[in-house]
Amino acid sequence: MSIKLGMDARLYFCAAGMGGSPTWTELTNVKDVTLNLETGEADVTTRGNAGWRASVATLKDGSIEFEMVWDTEDAGFTAIKDAYFNNTAIAFAVMDGRLETAGSQGLQADFTITNFSRNEPLEEALTVSVTAKPTYSTVAPAWVTVA
Repeated sequence: MSIKLGMDARLYFCAAGMGGSPTWTELTNVKDVTLNLETGEADVTTRGNAGWRASVATLKDGSIEFEMVWDTEDAGFTAIKDAYFNNTAIAFAVMDGRLETAGSQGLQADFTITNFSRNEPLEEALTVSVTAKPTYSTVAPAWVTVA
């Protein structure tokens, strides 16, 4: 059995988006990243199900939630802030390891930033809570495994 630790996972961005050959940059100014993956469902229950409800999966849904230190000199912070305020797409790769490591896997897609909330605790650094969701793109979201 092989386990992975959260601290070994990686979040990458590409401000230019997924088109062509994206140039990925690791976001090191992040903590507590959550990749949410869900699917919608349709009820296909029939009398033949012997009293059991039956469902089939429909559309997939995903989002990334994470926190960053508010650092206006950090290129990743600036790219995410700009994507939020300009309503532009930004590509993310949410990987369980380095993009250079065979076997690493995760979701890659163009995303829109739907939440960019600044947190101002009295005794801590300013942070920003970010939520990103897949957006309209010429490249569909994909689960990838590094060869």
